[in-house]
Amino acid sequence: MSTTLFRTIQPNHFTLLTTALLRTRTKTSRHISVRCQTSTTTQQPRTSAPKNHGSNKLDEILKDYEAVIGIETHVQLSTSTKAFCSCPNSYGSHPNTSICPVCMGLPGALPVLSSKVVDFGVRLGLALNCSLSLKSKFDRKQYFYPDLPKGYQISQFDVPIASGGYVDVDIPLEFGGGHRRFGITRVHMEEDAGKLLHSDAGDYSQAMIVDLNRAGVPLLEIVSEPDMRSGVEAAEYGSEMQRIVRYLGVSNGNMQEGSLRCDVNISIRPIGQAEFGTKVEIKNLNAFSAMSRAIDYEITRQALLYNQGQADKIVTETRLWDEGAQKTVTMRKKEGLADYRYFPEPDLPEVILTQEYVDSIRASLPELPEAKRRRYEAMGLGIQDVLFLANDVSVAEYFDEVIGKGADVKSAANWLMSDIAAYLKNEELSISDVKLTPHELAELIAAIKDETISGKIGKQILFELLAKGGTVQGMIKEKDLITDPVEIEKMIMKVISESPKQLEQYRSGKTKLQGFFAGQVMKMSKGKANPALLNKILLEKLNAKE
Repeated sequence: MSTTLFRTIQPNHFTLLTTALLRTRTKTSRHISVRCQTSTTTQQPRTSAPKNHGSNKLDEILKDYEAVIGIETHVQLSTSTKAFCSCPNSYGSHPNTSICPVCMGLPGALPVLSSKVVDFGVRLGLALNCSLSLKSKFDRKQYFYPDLPKGYQISQFDVPIASGGYVDVDIPLEFGGGHRRFGITRVHMEEDAGKLLHSDAGDYSQAMIVDLNRAGVPLLEIVSEPDMRSGVEAAEYGSEMQRIVRYLGVSNGNMQEGSLRCDVNISIRPIGQAEFGTKVEIKNLNAFSAMSRAIDYEITRQALLYNQGQADKIVTETRLWDEGAQKTVTMRKKEGLADYRYFPEPDLPEVILTQEYVDSIRASLPELPEAKRRRYEAMGLGIQDVLFLANDVSVAEYFDEVIGKGADVKSAANWLMSDIAAYLKNEELSISDVKLTPHELAELIAAIKDETISGKIGKQILFELLAKGGTVQGMIKEKDLITDPVEIEKMIMKVISESPKQLEQYRSGKTKLQGFFAGQVMKMSKGKANPALLNKILLEKLNAKE
């Protein structure tokens, strides 16, 4: 188990921190947010810019410049309580109803760390292939916002819980395809700030409410290396982060609720230049498509300033993405490390992990998106099938259950990606809402494969099972399908007698006409004839001697 030990903070702790601050200021990569400890590894310049699949204009710009992109991802954890108090962690509560002296920062109120936050931090660190710190600590990050009641944020600075990892991402074929690996600088635990609620009603004094329900909600911040080079790569990285936290169950990852928020750091540099350019941060990104567009816009904006000899007008700042205007706008000048004045949190002990505790969490990790994609590829599925099936953990689990019942892999994938996906979209449902069980889908696939029913009848049964539930065998009986060989033979003989020309052509060697006869019989039976029985009798009659 994880344990926390209270330690008396000695003066040399502060000395060490001061040294760390000075070292970070001199070696920090300019493309990782100044709010986090950064990697000191040097990124080698690429010999050529990657092809961008967004616009011809951007492709033209990237002939001369390379974009350098890093992302800070804030993941709001799905714990029952806040990070340092017992207030409920519930989204959508009435303003200021889930607060207490601790999360309000009142004098004398002391924080107590939730063990679940540590558990989730270890899970995410392992999932991102990071090295874990068996001993980490919390720090105070000083800054003032009206929605930050203490005037500082409890976070981790120089000793995060996890660092030095990576994530593997598959780029969709429509964006060029291929596999990319992006470095992870660190994962650290921290608390969220409150939220400002703006209202159009009332006079000026009523136009804004400071809601502290979100203050103290636990976060994990993931800081990437500056390894991305386009809006597409950044959006796919963000999507992979969302998939991973959902697979792990540490967060619902809903961007619309703010459960997953991405801040993007962008600069450009002439191709071949080793030094990074001036970094600009973009906030207010609530969708991965918006992230891609915002990055492409910012790359274009900075490149135009370079081309006009005004590179000095690119300043370190925070910008917002204006979705309506489809452009970034200045929000505020960026703070530096000196503005945050980090120092160790005196009210919280160090976080001590045992190796046994880490190993037990490692053993409990689910199959993650990357491993699932590679397993599906090994089954013979194409990359587009693989990306679709592994994108949603519920869909992946459903698919695994279907093929676990013996269903053909490709057939199961096709049903999920076509008719079932269309049904879910039209009905605005998730896979967990449908009444068709994985077992019955496997039964349906088998019934079509062995020609107990036709594909047409299979689709009818599928949609009824999705909406109402039931069994495939029950539906087959309900459909009153024709399985009497005598009745099927009568229909076959009638079709043959009415098609003498086609019969002569068949017997002359045009055997593909079997499909014509089978189709006519199915039409006569209104699709109710057993396909396997029909084809068996039909072949006997077509090949019979006069």
